[in-house]
Amino acid sequence: MRRYALGLDLVEDPQLIKEYEAYHRSVWPEIKASIRDAGIVHMEIYRFENRLFMVMDVSDDFTFERKDAMDASNEKVQEWEKLMWKYQQAIPGAKPDEKWVLMNKIFEL
Repeated sequence: MRRYALGLDLVEDPQLIKEYEAYHRSVWPEIKASIRDAGIVHMEIYRFENRLFMVMDVSDDFTFERKDAMDASNEKVQEWEKLMWKYQQAIPGAKPDEKWVLMNKIFEL
């Protein structure tokens, strides 16, 4: 099993952040299924102010390319992603149209 850490920012608006968290307390079942089907075994998202940090534990056969392809062909995932982009904004340093940015591990104890 492998672990990835990713970062993303939210729009700096307290009401939008509140709405975003409400959506994540009741993530659509189709979205949860798509996450699991892609090989993501465990996922957590943390927030400080408008900064998000995601930790994903994935199966050995997981790839971001496969997940992207699965998401692109899933109408419900596309609907969710379009809705979430109302609340999200690219983290500084992200490429154009890049949402969650892969972070490099710099320390482990």
